[in-house]
Amino acid sequence: MTSTIDRRSLLRAGAMGAAGLGWSGLFPAWAQTGSPGLRPQMPTLSGEDIRLTVGHSPFTVGGRNGHAITLNGVLPAPLIRLREGQNVRIHVENTLDEDTSIHWHGLILPFHMDGVPGISFPGILPKTTFTYEFPIVQNGTYWYHSHSGLQEQSGHYGPLVIDPADSDPVAYDREHVIVLSDWTFLHPHELFGKLKQQGGYFNRQRQTLAGLIGGEDELAHTMPLEERMMWGKMRMDPADIADVTGATYTFLVNGHGAAENWTGLFRPGERVRLRFINASAMTIFNIRIPGLPMTIVSADGQNVQPVETDEFQISVAETYDAIVTPTEDRAFTLVAESIDRSGMGRATLAPRMGMQAPVPPLRRKPVLGMKDMGMGGMDHGSMPGMDHGSGSMNHGMRDKSLVPDDVDVDVGVGVDMIAPMPVDRTGDRPLGLEDEPHRVLTYHDLAPLRPFHDKRQPTRSVDIHLTGNMERFMWSFDGKKLNEGAEPIRFARNERVRVNLINNSMMSHPIHIHGHFFELVTGMPAGNPVKHTVNVMPGGKASFDLTADAPGDWAFHCHLLYHMHAGMMNVVKVRPMDDEGEKA
Repeated sequence: MTSTIDRRSLLRAGAMGAAGLGWSGLFPAWAQTGSPGLRPQMPTLSGEDIRLTVGHSPFTVGGRNGHAITLNGVLPAPLIRLREGQNVRIHVENTLDEDTSIHWHGLILPFHMDGVPGISFPGILPKTTFTYEFPIVQNGTYWYHSHSGLQEQSGHYGPLVIDPADSDPVAYDREHVIVLSDWTFLHPHELFGKLKQQGGYFNRQRQTLAGLIGGEDELAHTMPLEERMMWGKMRMDPADIADVTGATYTFLVNGHGAAENWTGLFRPGERVRLRFINASAMTIFNIRIPGLPMTIVSADGQNVQPVETDEFQISVAETYDAIVTPTEDRAFTLVAESIDRSGMGRATLAPRMGMQAPVPPLRRKPVLGMKDMGMGGMDHGSMPGMDHGSGSMNHGMRDKSLVPDDVDVDVGVGVDMIAPMPVDRTGDRPLGLEDEPHRVLTYHDLAPLRPFHDKRQPTRSVDIHLTGNMERFMWSFDGKKLNEGAEPIRFARNERVRVNLINNSMMSHPIHIHGHFFELVTGMPAGNPVKHTVNVMPGGKASFDLTADAPGDWAFHCHLLYHMHAGMMNVVKVRPMDDEGEKA
């Protein structure tokens, strides 16, 4: 298992007593010689007693120095490796001058160990230590991160792998953990402030007046003038794919930028397991390894029936395990291209250190279409707001009078759009990959290796609308922000519920529920994939069936960090508790 760490952070961790913190490698050769591509073993912690220290660290990438919030002095944090069936105690010391926390993303555990301040516990106060203690009842690829403020953006995240108690159904000879993330030298609160001032602040590829009229911008190559004029009339930007882009982000693989070329080794003919974790604050990645097919064997830590593909999209907070079997004695480039094509994370798989393969250029930026505006089920020639003479549309998408009576959305300044006719998009190719000539994974390609344990049909249905005002960077569920009028979502213990996520915005939203897994409803004959996070495409819908078998209070939110921070979050209450009867 290999990973990378910043040289200064490594030295700092050494001064703290790295051996006592579970380091499994010495100083990497690249830190001694300056040669890029040479990597140490990933710092790994295991056993029943684990210690983590949250603190400040310097961080260097691309020749620039910045400030990070790290665990045990490294970015990403150490790999925590556990075994299904064990118990674990994790002591977290907070050396910061602010509260912190750790959420164990995707783990099934008692709710008071889930690590969300204000919902499941008070948080970890400065200069104190908190001990998490819980049984390990599952296996797979997961991760952990802060749920306090915007610390996750600054480096407070790390991988977590749980080995199965019995034999692993996935055969492999070697594995690499691949932690994808986005890094900015801006303070996270400064970045958030810029988004609040102007929703498209970091969109350097947005449609301009000159480009609209003269065709100078890239949009002219992908969209006819008539369509560009239509978007202009609606005051919407078809290039608004990502809120934060490569204009400020450096995209990292295991803590290293593209030029530093993190390298994972293999011997030709080996089955190599790649455990992909998207630990980004805001970046959805498209993953491909030119010349090397990938067989997906797990999603969100849950085994799936193996499916071969050439590219897949991994949304924020999702994990995917893939098997690759390189047979040639040559290097392969691992490409993690941001969804808006403003940059990429890059790594190399190779038989020997120092080898490289060609790095493909960034592909053309995708643009939003009618389906992304929630018009997937409409006859565009007869829909409200369409000017039949010119083929253009007026501002009908923003006209609140068009909201159907049965849509329970708090319409106000925080909601600038209601999708007229959203459709289920779980079978669609991901945004920007619609026309790729090779195989592209969709949720409909995922089927569980073993069926979900609860085979009951849902007894009721709950609609949740994903709402926002893109220009003012306001985000919510059903038009209501957490702590500003949003009523908790209440489920009876062991209730089987269908939850319908309806995306009324033109942005993708990775929606995550704590403490539970759900069946993503695809309607495919091989069964519904079991996940904890689902990416809801722009103007689309996604449904999942949930068994509310974990009593307690659980966070439910968009995992785009700044969307959650802006208000797209709520609390799921599952009652009764074991010791509280029907107490709410």
